[in-house]
Parts: sequence; C-alpha cells; structure tokens
Amino acid sequence: MKTPQLLWTPTFAFWWRDVIRFLRQRNRIIGALATPLVFWLLVGSGFGPSFRNPGASAHAGSYLVYFFPGTLVLIMLFTAIFSTISIIEDRREGFLQGALVAPLSPAAIPLGKFLGGTTLAVLQAALFCVLAPLAGMPIGLHQIALLLPALILVGFSMTGLGFLVAWPMDSTQGFHAIMNIFLMPLWMMSGALFPMPAGTGWLYWVGKLNPVSYGVTAIRSAFDTNHGIVPPDYLPALGVTALFGALTFAISVSLVAKRSRRS
Repeated sequence: MKTPQLLWTPTFAFWWRDVIRFLRQRNRIIGALATPLVFWLLVGSGFGPSFRNPGASAHAGSYLVYFFPGTLVLIMLFTAIFSTISIIEDRREGFLQGALVAPLSPAAIPLGKFLGGTTLAVLQAALFCVLAPLAGMPIGLHQIALLLPALILVGFSMTGLGFLVAWPMDSTQGFHAIMNIFLMPLWMMSGALFPMPAGTGWLYWVGKLNPVSYGVTAIRSAFDTNHGIVPPDYLPALGVTALFGALTFAISVSLVAKRSRRS
C-alpha cells in the first residue's frame, strides 16, 4: 500500500522542483528557445536559396519549412540538457545523496526528472509552434492532435538521453563536452538539417540507427497534410521514439537503484 506513496509523492516533488527552478532562471528560457530560433532563421535564410526537397511542392519544399521540425527537436534537446544538468548540481550540493538514501522507489528520481524535462520541453516547443504559420506551415486541430503525442514522446526520450549522460558525470564541463561530441552530432545526423541519403551508404545507416531521426520524422509527419489523416511515417516513428524513451527510462531506474544500494 505504501508503494504508490513512495513513487508518486516524491515524483511530483522532483517534477515540481525542476519546473520551479526553470521558471526562476529566465536565462535558461532564453537560451533554450532563442538560440534555436536564431539558428532556424540564419541557417534557413542561408540555405534556403540552394535547398531542394525532392517530391515537395515549391513552397512546401522551402528550407524554413523543412528545418522547422528539426528546430523543434533542437529546442527539446536544449531543454533536456538544461534540465538534466541539474543532476550534477544536485549531487554537488548533497541533495541527490539525501534522495538516494531516503526510503523512495528507485523509479521516483528518474520519473520526476523525465516528467520535469518533458513538461519544459513541450511547453517551449509549443511556444515555437506559434511561428509555424510564418513559415507557411499549417497548425490546425489536426496538426495539434498529431503533434502533441510526438512532442511528449520526443521530450521524454530527449530527457532520458540527457539523464543517461548526466548521471555518471561529476562536472558540468564534462557534461557539456559530451553534449558537443555526442548529442549535437546525433541531432545533426537525424535529418533535421538535411535529408538523409537513401541506399546503403554509411550516412543512410547512421540515420536508421539514430533514435533522434525518428523523433524528427514523427514531428515532421505531424505537419504533413498530403497523406491523409495519419501520414504513413507517423506511427512507426512514434513507436520507435516511445520504445527508445522506455529503454532510457528502464536503464535510468537501474542506474539509480544500483547507486541507492551503494549509499
């Protein structure tokens, strides 16, 4: 009978702590939202004249339209990075050690962190979606119905990826180094910046094995109005994203349980 209390009460506390911390640090809001916005405008304007999206109409094939879903994923990735870096700060301040020795479910810490990061990522991505009409992209009820599950699952999986990187780290400098050599290349090789080539080359397999690729595909499919109510790529990409999020969560719970037994 005590299991739900040992899980959901601390989960809510960790979730609420991350949300309050984020709202009190406005520079994080600016960094997670403004940087991808500037990146979208500058890169989109620079590559736009030379970009051609095969199979798309002239307007739908513009680079600003193509790059918009990739920018959404970048916003969620930045938010996940800023959210999970608090794990290192909590360990340094002693808060995490106190939570590990407390009589909590091993899933409470990762679940609270995952939900906190997902909440913040979805909120910031939703703010960016306000700009979709400026890029010539539809954003009606149909798109919202498809986009919301995709944003939630992508936010959950991006936060999980950040959690796995941050958990063994002892310094924020090391975290940023891993982010630069691991997380950002994952995003760049996901089809967010340019269409991944078809065939059997190494770039094709990088795209296929890259879990971020499926998040980009799911969000891009949500804006697709040319393939019926549910585009054919939407559900498979959403399924892979959900599986990846579940995998990162399971590994995170295992890591926390292992650290709790040592404490």
